[in-house]
Amino acid sequence: MSTADHEVEVARPPTYNDTVPVEQQVVLNEKANMDMDKENLSMTPDGGEPTEDEKRSLRHIAENLPVSAWLVAIVELCERFTYYGMSGLFQNYVLRPLDGSQGRGALGMGHQGATGLTTFFQFWCYVTPILGAIVADQYLGKYKTIVLFCGVYLVGLLILVCTSIPTALEHGAGMGGFIVAILVIGLGTGGIKSNVAPLIADQYKRKKMALLTTKKGERVIIDPALTIQRIYMIFYGCINLGSLSLLATPYMEQYIGFWSGYLLCLCMFAAGTLVLLLGRKYYVVRPPQGSIITDAFKALWMMVKNRNMDAPKPSWQLEHRGVEATLPWDDHFIDELKRALVACRVFAFYPIYWVVYGQFSGNFVTQAGQMQGHGIPNDLMQNFDPISIIVFIPLLETVVYPLMRRLRIPFLPITRISLGFVVASLAMMYAAIVQHLIYSAGPCYGHPLCAASEIDGTAYGNNVHIAIQTPAYVFIGVSEIFASVSGLEYAYTKAPPSMKSFVQSMYLLTNAFGSALAEALTPAAFDPAIMWMFVGLACASFLCGIIFYFIFRHLNAQEDDMNALDADDPMPEAPREEARRASQAPQ
Repeated sequence: MSTADHEVEVARPPTYNDTVPVEQQVVLNEKANMDMDKENLSMTPDGGEPTEDEKRSLRHIAENLPVSAWLVAIVELCERFTYYGMSGLFQNYVLRPLDGSQGRGALGMGHQGATGLTTFFQFWCYVTPILGAIVADQYLGKYKTIVLFCGVYLVGLLILVCTSIPTALEHGAGMGGFIVAILVIGLGTGGIKSNVAPLIADQYKRKKMALLTTKKGERVIIDPALTIQRIYMIFYGCINLGSLSLLATPYMEQYIGFWSGYLLCLCMFAAGTLVLLLGRKYYVVRPPQGSIITDAFKALWMMVKNRNMDAPKPSWQLEHRGVEATLPWDDHFIDELKRALVACRVFAFYPIYWVVYGQFSGNFVTQAGQMQGHGIPNDLMQNFDPISIIVFIPLLETVVYPLMRRLRIPFLPITRISLGFVVASLAMMYAAIVQHLIYSAGPCYGHPLCAASEIDGTAYGNNVHIAIQTPAYVFIGVSEIFASVSGLEYAYTKAPPSMKSFVQSMYLLTNAFGSALAEALTPAAFDPAIMWMFVGLACASFLCGIIFYFIFRHLNAQEDDMNALDADDPMPEAPREEARRASQAPQ
């Protein structure tokens, strides 16, 4: 299609609804056309839209990120710096007694108590995104919701810092302060997480594929799906760059105290909040969509009750009931909801993956503490997870993926997610092998950290070098690039424009289910049962990856069609919502 053809297609005549006053419809259509003109300024470059033959024969490329997307990425980097730098200390903070025989500690609840509380924190952090999504999609919009929950997050961090100073711990404020802090922080991080991932993708405006001639004369296709994939790869890279805070906070914990690490995290988060506020004028901000979430649940109930996915449509009600139903939505809204359900079905397998992923900040830390550290804090080893991601993301984005596209080898989301599950299973199998090596070494063998390993009252673990654990973290990191990044991408691209935050929260909720499963496994977090728990998780993750692929592989063939739905949306979000409300207003 030529550029001229595209312009003719956009400049279509207005449509009218008999139930809305003509004057009101004229205003709505004019606003819709103005918004569409703005939207289409970046939709097609010199060559217009490609034909089906061109889509198949020409190379697809991604665009560079807009400045506003980088600003959002910086905010997320600061938040993840805080989250990982803080939560990475929780296992030791809860596990070890204050100035106890195992080194600097605080609450002294032991292995199971520490694993239980840290797992609960992960669970809580991934339940609360639902609240953040409802606030954003129905009331405040993504940007204002992020700002609100940043304030909540700061309060929780302040409580954690104040109750972790030695004087507060000595006076018994540690446990109560820790519980209150993780509840408040979990509420804050949940409100941010459900909105920051869709907000960064909102900064990219192109919806349709477009032809472009490169400086070398090659005709290529700018593919919005590939750009969204790149956005989330960079977004995830920033997340893991931020998580390198664990290079600093374990040493601060060891040589100064937990409070110093928590204070560093508080300062970094305050800096990220400042960037968010100062960059306000650069962001693309979509308005909230009214009662979109409650309407979605009402429509879902109608689908279940009538055992028909189209039952909530006004047209279906008119055809099958013979009356024009008064419903707070139109047929298009139900089509969007059905599309969102496709993404939610894909997410059903993720809880198993998150159980595996959660091991690196819990049981892996405990495992590292059972080996000879040689001056390396046991919770420092977690950094090999983000380091592996930071190394492999540029390699995949600049070498592997472009090469696969040149060779016309498809590597679509369902395939990537399945591969992520399989790689995660390798991490668990390797962890089981390491645990076996620990039990096979002296001086404590199957009872690590026994009195025989103590020097000057501090237990140093069995005679296995801590560095041997590194590949387990690398496998986890590589699996995240395939499973977690693709999940973020899928949650955004398959969600309708009016429900981006909500579908993102459904994806994050699977992490909460994973944490709940991990909580159920807490009784197995003792020696020597934990080795067999690792083996069981390896088998479960591998089988889930294979089953997942065979159930959902047909969705790879539908990828372009589903991604094109937003481009075919007949009216931009805000005008469509206003038109919908106007059609329901009393005449």
